[in-house]
Amino acid sequence: MLRDLIVIDEEKCDGCGLCITACHEGALQMVHGKAKLISESYCDGLGDCLPECPTGAITIEKREAKEYDEAEVKRRIAAKGAPEPPACSCPSTISRSINKESENSQTQKYVEEGSQLTQWPCQLKLVPVDAPYFQNARLLIAADCTAFAYSNIHQRFMKNKVTLIGCPKLDSGNYAEKLSAILANNSIQSISILKMSVPCCGGIVHSVKQALISSGKMIPWDVTTLTPEGQIIE
Repeated sequence: MLRDLIVIDEEKCDGCGLCITACHEGALQMVHGKAKLISESYCDGLGDCLPECPTGAITIEKREAKEYDEAEVKRRIAAKGAPEPPACSCPSTISRSINKESENSQTQKYVEEGSQLTQWPCQLKLVPVDAPYFQNARLLIAADCTAFAYSNIHQRFMKNKVTLIGCPKLDSGNYAEKLSAILANNSIQSISILKMSVPCCGGIVHSVKQALISSGKMIPWDVTTLTPEGQIIE
């Protein structure tokens, strides 16, 4: 049948991932750093993703394509909303707090080296939404690269915060959904975002905004931007 579908210009796509968050049907995914339409039958052709694209890489054209499969889209969305597997299913996801006052030799090593990581895991995709360390926490949501660009990240940004890290260009899925669940299930005091000055890092800011709106919790939040040279520009 002849109908409207989105078209993505790979040359213009910078891999920021904002279109993926905007697509309510889940028709888009990141593939090798570029946004891709994974199935014509998942795209309704309405173009919610268009205004979110900062480079104008997305357009709509009318062409022969499979019919929009609303039932399959609803099934996939419902499947995404299923409860996460227990955190203990993998050793890397077993949540625990790191007590800086402990006499344990390994913890003392962290203290001596200046680490301010207060919990495990710290990868945004791995943290369980109901981890006890989230209660009354101040969150730091940091792009992966910031730890390498800014040498004093522990003392300047991580201290007394629960740190979550991620990369919107490389990680699959939607940060906004996970963050919404964290906000809905816990009493979060504030959110600080630490990102790089590259375009794809804007996906973190967008996800936090969406999570705040979805959860209905308007809590204090701020954004700090770093250059690859380690300078704070915002």
